[in-house]
Amino acid sequence: MPMAAKEIEMLIKEAIPDSEIHIEDLRGDGDHYLAHVTSRAFKGKTRVQQHQMVYDALQGRMGEELHALALQTKVRDTD
Repeated sequence: MPMAAKEIEMLIKEAIPDSEIHIEDLRGDGDHYLAHVTSRAFKGKTRVQQHQMVYDALQGRMGEELHALALQTKVRDTD
Protein backbone atom coordinates (compact mmCIF):
# COMPACT_ATOMS: atom_id res chain seq x y z
CA MET A 1 0.00 0.00 0.00
CA PRO A 2 1.43 3.40 -0.95
CA MET A 3 2.47 5.88 1.69
CA ALA A 4 0.51 9.13 2.01
CA ALA A 5 2.32 12.44 1.58
CA LYS A 6 1.02 13.56 5.00
CA GLU A 7 2.66 10.54 6.63
CA ILE A 8 5.99 11.32 4.95
CA GLU A 9 5.72 14.92 6.12
CA MET A 10 4.87 13.83 9.68
CA LEU A 11 7.86 11.47 9.92
CA ILE A 12 10.28 14.12 8.64
CA LYS A 13 8.81 16.75 10.97
CA GLU A 14 9.18 14.42 13.98
CA ALA A 15 12.85 13.83 13.22
CA ILE A 16 13.69 17.37 12.04
CA PRO A 17 11.27 19.61 14.00
CA ASP A 18 12.24 22.96 12.46
CA SER A 19 11.91 21.66 8.90
CA GLU A 20 9.75 23.25 6.26
CA ILE A 21 8.44 20.53 3.97
CA HIS A 22 6.67 20.57 0.63
CA ILE A 23 5.84 17.24 -0.99
CA GLU A 24 4.76 16.68 -4.59
CA ASP A 25 3.18 13.47 -5.88
CA LEU A 26 5.07 13.18 -9.17
CA ARG A 27 2.82 10.65 -10.89
CA GLY A 28 -0.42 10.94 -8.95
CA ASP A 29 -0.02 7.34 -7.81
CA GLY A 30 0.95 7.95 -4.17
CA ASP A 31 4.18 6.06 -4.78
CA HIS A 32 6.57 8.56 -6.43
CA TYR A 33 7.24 11.77 -4.53
CA LEU A 34 9.51 14.78 -4.56
CA ALA A 35 10.18 16.32 -1.15
CA HIS A 36 11.58 19.81 -0.68
CA VAL A 37 12.98 20.00 2.87
CA THR A 38 14.51 23.12 4.38
CA SER A 39 16.03 23.12 7.87
CA ARG A 40 18.64 24.81 10.04
CA ALA A 41 19.70 21.29 11.09
CA PHE A 42 21.32 20.91 7.64
CA LYS A 43 23.84 23.69 8.34
CA GLY A 44 27.42 22.45 7.95
CA LYS A 45 26.31 19.14 6.46
CA THR A 46 26.99 17.90 2.95
CA ARG A 47 24.07 17.29 0.60
CA VAL A 48 24.55 13.53 1.12
CA GLN A 49 24.38 13.98 4.92
CA GLN A 50 21.25 16.13 4.56
CA HIS A 51 19.56 13.47 2.44
CA GLN A 52 20.62 10.76 4.90
CA MET A 53 18.92 12.71 7.71
CA VAL A 54 15.68 12.71 5.73
CA TYR A 55 15.94 9.01 4.82
CA ASP A 56 16.67 8.18 8.48
CA ALA A 57 13.50 10.05 9.43
CA LEU A 58 11.49 7.63 7.28
CA GLN A 59 12.45 4.80 9.65
CA GLY A 60 13.18 2.13 7.06
CA ARG A 61 10.07 2.72 4.95
CA MET A 62 12.10 3.59 1.82
CA GLY A 63 11.87 0.68 -0.58
CA GLU A 64 8.98 -0.80 1.36
CA GLU A 65 5.86 1.38 1.72
CA LEU A 66 7.59 4.22 -0.10
CA HIS A 67 8.85 3.27 -3.55
CA ALA A 68 10.49 6.49 -4.76
CA LEU A 69 11.38 9.74 -3.05
CA ALA A 70 13.42 12.41 -4.80
CA LEU A 71 14.89 14.97 -2.40
CA GLN A 72 15.82 18.61 -2.60
CA THR A 73 17.30 19.86 0.65
CA LYS A 74 18.36 23.33 1.66
CA VAL A 75 19.76 25.02 4.74
CA ARG A 76 17.15 27.36 6.20
CA ASP A 77 18.32 30.91 6.80
CA THR A 78 18.34 32.00 10.41
CA ASP A 79 15.49 34.32 11.28
